[in-house]
Amino acid sequence: GFELVVVEAGSPEYEAALGKADYLVGFVDAVIDDALYRAAPGLKLIQMLSAGYDRADIEAARRAGVPVANNGGANAVAVSEHALLLMLAVCRRLVSQHANVAAGRWRGNTTPRLHELSGKTLGIVGLGTIGKKTAHLAAAFGMRIHYYDIVRLTEAEADALGVDFRLLGELLRSADIVSLHVPLNQSTEGMIGAAELALLQPTAILVNTSRGPVVDEAALVEALRTGGLAGAGLDVLADEPPA
Repeated sequence: GFELVVVEAGSPEYEAALGKADYLVGFVDAVIDDALYRAAPGLKLIQMLSAGYDRADIEAARRAGVPVANNGGANAVAVSEHALLLMLAVCRRLVSQHANVAAGRWRGNTTPRLHELSGKTLGIVGLGTIGKKTAHLAAAFGMRIHYYDIVRLTEAEADALGVDFRLLGELLRSADIVSLHVPLNQSTEGMIGAAELALLQPTAILVNTSRGPVVDEAALVEALRTGGLAGAGLDVLADEPPA
């Protein structure tokens, strides 16, 4: 019984449709602001297709009294698989190895030391839907799994998932690989900075598939440059696309 209008955000058709819209559905977090509610006075609900809502102006939504619903767990399988992909790629130096072979630089058994995931300790920061799926995949590789989250699992839940709770500092000190799975908000922006990176072992690897600003990129570059960190696998950056 709905009249469905499919439009591109920002297009003339979109602007025309807003005036009569009861609901707005899509990847629309970037357009949630006061101007949207002025243009769509009859709006009753915004349903995003993404899990992340860090670009949405939630205060504007509160002022308008219109609920904003996110899509928790969206792309959870794809992101958790990508986190494992990045761990493997960094441990096996996949990018540089491929570049060497493609350029005709066959190094045989003289390659730098490569690493296996099996037997390594994975520290998961943020044990939501994606963090839990990453833990399942990592367990299949024979990794020990520590986690830090603001909501701690019960003992039975932790045993069922095969994870152990650690405070953030303890997790950073003990992990061979740290994988970030937190939303971007005031409490997580820059949560991995110079002080936190200094806690990591020089042989450790950082993987970020959450949001770029969770990591202080300048501090990360410095840690990599000075040997304070062995490597990083980044799916996200503070500025996308990068300069």
